[in-house]
Amino acid sequence: MGTTGISGHCAIVGIGQTPYTRGTEASTLELHLQASLAALDDAGLAARDIDGVMPNELSGVIAEDLILNLGLDALRFTSTIRTGGASFVTAIQSACLAIHAGVARHVLLVAGRRGYSEQRISRSSQGGMVRMPIMRTVDEFERPFGNNVAVQWFSHAARRHMHEFGTRPEHFGMIAVACRKHANRNPQALMHAKTMSLEDHQNSRMISDPIRLFDCSLETDGGAAIVITSAERARDLPHTPVRVLGIAEGHGEPPNSITQKRDMTRIEGLWKAAPHAFGMAGLTPADIDCAQLYDGFTWHTLGSLEALGFCGIGEGGPFVEGGRIELGGELPVNTAGGLVSEAHVSGANHVVEAVRQLRHSLPPDRQVPDCETCAVTSEGDFHEGAVMLLGRSR
Repeated sequence: MGTTGISGHCAIVGIGQTPYTRGTEASTLELHLQASLAALDDAGLAARDIDGVMPNELSGVIAEDLILNLGLDALRFTSTIRTGGASFVTAIQSACLAIHAGVARHVLLVAGRRGYSEQRISRSSQGGMVRMPIMRTVDEFERPFGNNVAVQWFSHAARRHMHEFGTRPEHFGMIAVACRKHANRNPQALMHAKTMSLEDHQNSRMISDPIRLFDCSLETDGGAAIVITSAERARDLPHTPVRVLGIAEGHGEPPNSITQKRDMTRIEGLWKAAPHAFGMAGLTPADIDCAQLYDGFTWHTLGSLEALGFCGIGEGGPFVEGGRIELGGELPVNTAGGLVSEAHVSGANHVVEAVRQLRHSLPPDRQVPDCETCAVTSEGDFHEGAVMLLGRSR
């Protein structure tokens, strides 16, 4: 069985999320349980129907936590993907494979954390951060020289892209402004009713040149979850099924720090994954109605547009000009506000937004008209990546 055989076989049938906040008394596990129960309710399923769970690496929650607290007594499949921010979409690929192989019928995936109350970068010395094995190289060779945190790592890539292709700081700003406009239409977003102009972006403080404050994703308390089943079973559930048409993962080479990449300007995992995902789905970039692109930093969005073929290499800056990625533009991107203006929920909120767009369940000012296809990406560690193409069932 080749991976092409899973195209359209699985569907996302349930979505759930907690409020996104800066400050919570809830534990990470409680956030996961709230999002999971909301996703089950949305899917019209009960906990006893779930026979697969995929906890998220960045949360520290394990399958046994969900078994115990949700009462999952039919569990037959569990796995945790370890590619940092790329883990959630990569996990969807594994869930689809398990369902297609008959190992599981309904798989619950959940992500999120106390990203503000506990796992803030400024509190990393207090022990709240989940340490990942991939960090060994950075810890040994770069941390002693002050290259400590993600904004520093990816600023190298952003600056190199500017050097190679003439990308301007304003291009990153246009991405941030588009996301903030979308967040202003989304009451769930942390940055709802907080306007931003390009001038505001350019005047925000520098964090790690060329990345400014408003280029950075938010530190968020919250959780989000989805339920996946077969397309056949999905027809009996309450909502219009959203089918997984194509999905693939890719890995950086070498897989260690950004400064050691052969080409820092390419999010290599996405470049590798995109042709497989589009090939599986039988689609081209021109067929995509909207995109939810992982945006740990605005640089990621620009690099993702190039990796998925929406524009050529080095053309990401000009591509975002003129409102092209805003609602009403040629390719609406991150229509809920993205990680930089809605919330940072390890990319799971991108999947939730994609499903809502494809269900046509959003208010008119947020809904992409006649949305039939959506691309979703996730990026993690040092340019690991996953690409998923979703389609509305007819």
